[in-house]
Amino acid sequence: MGGAPTASDLRKARWAVTVVFASNGLLLANLAARTPSLKGDLHFSATQIGVISAVFGLTAVAAMQTTGGLTARFGSRAVIRCVMPPLPILLAGIGVAPNFLTIAVLHIAFGALHGVLDVSMNAHAVTVERALKRHIINGCHAAWSLGAVAGALLGALVAEIDVSRGWHYTALAMALVPACFVTGQNLLPTRIDHSDMTNERRIPAAWRAGWTPQLLAFGAIGATVLATEAAAADWSGVFLYENRGASLGLAGMAYVAFACSQTALRLIGDRIQIRVSAEHLLRWGGAVAAAGMAVVVLSPWAWLGVVGFGVTGLALATSLPVLFGVVGHLGADHPGGADAGAATTISRFSTMTYAGIFLGPAVIGWVADLVGLTWTLAMLIPLLLTVAAGAGIVGRARPIHDAVAMSGDKRA
Repeated sequence: MGGAPTASDLRKARWAVTVVFASNGLLLANLAARTPSLKGDLHFSATQIGVISAVFGLTAVAAMQTTGGLTARFGSRAVIRCVMPPLPILLAGIGVAPNFLTIAVLHIAFGALHGVLDVSMNAHAVTVERALKRHIINGCHAAWSLGAVAGALLGALVAEIDVSRGWHYTALAMALVPACFVTGQNLLPTRIDHSDMTNERRIPAAWRAGWTPQLLAFGAIGATVLATEAAAADWSGVFLYENRGASLGLAGMAYVAFACSQTALRLIGDRIQIRVSAEHLLRWGGAVAAAGMAVVVLSPWAWLGVVGFGVTGLALATSLPVLFGVVGHLGADHPGGADAGAATTISRFSTMTYAGIFLGPAVIGWVADLVGLTWTLAMLIPLLLTVAAGAGIVGRARPIHDAVAMSGDKRA
């Protein structure tokens, strides 16, 4: 009992938290990939599908705000182990649910657990990063992207061969539930990042007071990054097809280019971050992403638009992992301890940031109805330049190596 984790513990925890990220991406992609099947099977209207998506997003964001307290009190390992196994079970329930009300209730539960898992897994990744004294969070987000790509391909395949959603999701749950229990056992012990209970009375006050201008700025930057990702996912194909005359196949390649280039760079992002500061990664990422979007909206050729989306994905690949890492280490002075503080700051940051991906597509659609999709996508360019201009705030935050050293000194 007690003591610092061994080198073997840290290696196991690094791969375990990476698997958590990949599993999360796999689950969400399988859910999204079968949305057309859901609509057709139960004869839902577009409005009903919109309501289901909205309740999922809103409950996820609401749950993110509460997760800091849970993770600081009980530890990120305990929270992850509680919420991971029910997620594939809920997915199986969605596969066999017979009506709109049941589907909506299951999406509310799924969204809430996803929100809790998203915060706790990022908090655990920061804790492992701190203990290892090396960057791992880009690799974790790369694993999420790879899981999402695999999930999307699997969903498309089983839909093509006419496997029902019920069989598809039940088989997936049977494979993932045991894997969730095995993975949870290899995470770092709960004692590593739960709050010091002698400080319990001071922690709620710290949570309430923690909405600092610095954290709000990070949240705004993260929301811009994810709004751009949402634009690429939901509107890139529509833009190239309707505004640039692309075929449906070529239009679909826009998001493929974005996602593949983003995933490829995330795979080496941790090694890049050893040599390049978080501030420079964010500054150049915002600037190059703005250039990529400029190519998209200015080029008359659809194929060059695909290239522009690919450049944008490449540029933003490290932005979100870098922000999660820096924000997590902002909690170093939290009264419950550095790692408990990571959960608190990540909880708040996630609440703001994921509003970008949940609300972004709807806002883009609304603005596009007013001014057209070309001008709407063009509005992302100054926002991305603002990300580049605001990167200096990362330089004024506590550097990751300082936070790591401080955490190590405390455990010693």
